[in-house]
Amino acid sequence: MSRLSDLYKAMDTLRKEGVSTEDLEQKVGELEEEIIKKEILPVVTETIAPALKQVQRELVLVVDYIPERPISVHLSRKTNITELLDAKIMEMDQQAEHKTGKKLTKSFVHKNDKAILRVTFPDGSVIADKKAKVTFVETIRRIGFMRVRSLGMKYCHVPIVSNVLDKKYSRAQVPVENGLYIMTHSSTRDKKNQLDRISKEFKLGLKVEEI
Repeated sequence: MSRLSDLYKAMDTLRKEGVSTEDLEQKVGELEEEIIKKEILPVVTETIAPALKQVQRELVLVVDYIPERPISVHLSRKTNITELLDAKIMEMDQQAEHKTGKKLTKSFVHKNDKAILRVTFPDGSVIADKKAKVTFVETIRRIGFMRVRSLGMKYCHVPIVSNVLDKKYSRAQVPVENGLYIMTHSSTRDKKNQLDRISKEFKLGLKVEEI
């Protein structure tokens, strides 16, 4: 928390001097989210989840936090938070369980396929980087990270779009935005299959090719 306190103090000082704090505010926002995800959410989940087990219908609880004021909680019967407000989903993915054994304890080696992945959208635009993982990530970016995340797709037991770095495959997870990572530990063929499935699920009409 000391890092965050230092940033708050630095912003206050700059504001008093009439200096822009835009860059610092972005860093503060990122650090606040990191603290919420890594320190606060686990405690909240551990405390609230057991108490909620007696409730049998779906609901949304929104915590309204204003510094130095009592916390208020709002309840809605809508089950999609995006129907209520422009909110960032903060729940943490669970760490994947990986089997251990002589054949599975080798250090991670990135799959370096020679094939190029090309994705053509219905409007004629094309994404075709020389690296398949770049095409994969940029295609998901265009479709929408949270939209793809909603499908719950996984590879090697790790969500394709995750908000947690996996203990085993973290080197294959590409950081994108808002604390999200794209799992790229797959062959070009597997990436093609994943994009084909995403296109089918959302009826996007993508043409995905290995060239």
